[in-house]
Amino acid sequence: MGLLEGKVALITGAAKGIGKAIAMKLASEGADVAFTDLAINEVAEQTVKDIEAFGHKCKAYASNAADFEATHKTVELIMADFGHIDILVNNAGITKDGLMLRMQESQWDAVIAVNLKSAFNFIHAVTPIMSKEKGGSIINMSSVVGVSGNAGQCNYSASKAGLIGLAKSIAKEMGPRGIRANCIAPGFIISDMTSALPEKIREEWIKQIPLRRGGTPEDVANVALFLASDLSSYVSGQVIHVCGAMNC
Repeated sequence: MGLLEGKVALITGAAKGIGKAIAMKLASEGADVAFTDLAINEVAEQTVKDIEAFGHKCKAYASNAADFEATHKTVELIMADFGHIDILVNNAGITKDGLMLRMQESQWDAVIAVNLKSAFNFIHAVTPIMSKEKGGSIINMSSVVGVSGNAGQCNYSASKAGLIGLAKSIAKEMGPRGIRANCIAPGFIISDMTSALPEKIREEWIKQIPLRRGGTPEDVANVALFLASDLSSYVSGQVIHVCGAMNC
């Protein structure tokens, strides 16, 4: 019997990377999984197969997480297919880095829409469902730069800081209805995004990490499992750093 047996998890942006690792981890502990991505392609279809291998239901939905109406329609489809939603992981995110003096308005707007507004959209759609069920766990994927900031990432840092404020506010609003909301703040995680960085930059990052290694998507997924399960039944409004002590 898994920690999440009988639960349904909705994860945004989960076709690959950290989102997929979280989906796989939750499924391995008994959860049925619905996940979204901007388009459902061969990568997403393979993720569905990988999750189904655990013996649990999985379905992928094409959805623009930044679109309010599209988000609510997607949640309606998920409810029709699964019947309930117990866990929401707001993982969808992009980067469009640049120094403030050179940043275009479009770079700012795109990152805020995908990273922050999408979380509002899904929380807005899911909390009425969780309220009727008198419980649920909401997990926002923030970042260490949402706490400390980072040169060249004012848009990304602002969006990730916003996710923290959003989670803390939802924890206070929805706590009386049994709904918990928390954030995970990953540090340097080995992924497609970080692998694209020049080797010198990656080496400099690792030098700043006391554990002297980058994290893995599984490191993040393990914390997501904790927050999704009853192991964290009295944990709400918190930010858990997964950073190898980089930002202690």
